[in-house]
Amino acid sequence: MARFSDIRRFATIDSTNRYVLECAATGAPEGLVAVADEQTAGRGRLGRRWIAPPGAALLVSVLLRPALPPDRVHVVTLAAALALVDVVPEDARVKWPNDVVIGDRKLAGILAESDGDGAVVVGMGCNVRSDWFPPELRDIATATSREREQLLGAWLTAFDARLNALEGVIDAARAQSATIGRHVRVELPTETFEGTATALTAEGYLVVDDRIVTAADVVHLR
Repeated sequence: MARFSDIRRFATIDSTNRYVLECAATGAPEGLVAVADEQTAGRGRLGRRWIAPPGAALLVSVLLRPALPPDRVHVVTLAAALALVDVVPEDARVKWPNDVVIGDRKLAGILAESDGDGAVVVGMGCNVRSDWFPPELRDIATATSREREQLLGAWLTAFDARLNALEGVIDAARAQSATIGRHVRVELPTETFEGTATALTAEGYLVVDDRIVTAADVVHLR
């Protein structure tokens, strides 16, 4: 966990990703971590909000400055997801491109954002309590039994290890995939289609039937 030595804690913040991106803009070094009990404007893919009451989720963002070309930055998202799979006691899997699931229920969401100058902020929201789920989430969300503070330390250590071995992330993501083999709906900005997810490419992109999907929302269908 030596990479992540500067941990900053907040009772309430609008967005840990927003905070760390601002720190990156002022020259903060790799390894800065922001953790919050509550976010008032937490966000996920496509501008969606992450909502949870105080203490119900591990809400964390980390600053990285990876030596990766822009088209490979998504590998750190898979590394973050795998790190969570490594440390929760439940049988968790990676749902491409940026979720961790237990069965068909969402445990965590991950959002990586780049500032265009080499900094990448990886944010994660992981449920650690399920007693707050509203009716619309009870059948699609879940929580880990691991205590939040222990989970933070374990995840940072595992993420550090995954980042130190990025060359193995794609193979590990294949092995831990909840998406490969599933009938899925792929939602792109200009179209939506269904098919069977058959593989991950060497670059970490999803293959659905005979199409390579580089970025999209993917829905697992029953």
